[in-house]
Amino acid sequence: MLFSPIVLVIMRTVHSARNPGMANIEDILKRQKQGAKFVLSAPMLGMQFDEFDTVAKVWLSQGGPGFEAAGVPFRKVIDGEFLIARLTVVKTAAD
Repeated sequence: MLFSPIVLVIMRTVHSARNPGMANIEDILKRQKQGAKFVLSAPMLGMQFDEFDTVAKVWLSQGGPGFEAAGVPFRKVIDGEFLIARLTVVKTAAD
């Protein structure tokens, strides 16, 4: 299932404002072949750990834009909370 348009707009806006030179999720996905496993992380996407944790939970339950979660997410303790910091995914979208 893909994100709703509003979720994608929020992700792009937050990412663009914080990291004008960093790759966004679409750029990362384009570099992968269908069926490829790869890792997404908070620093890679220029997100705070709490923001990434929220988005990663949606990806785990509904899938992401062109990929599905694979395996167990890596969690990191931030201020006493276990937050998802890294997630292995599989590209499902066609090239």
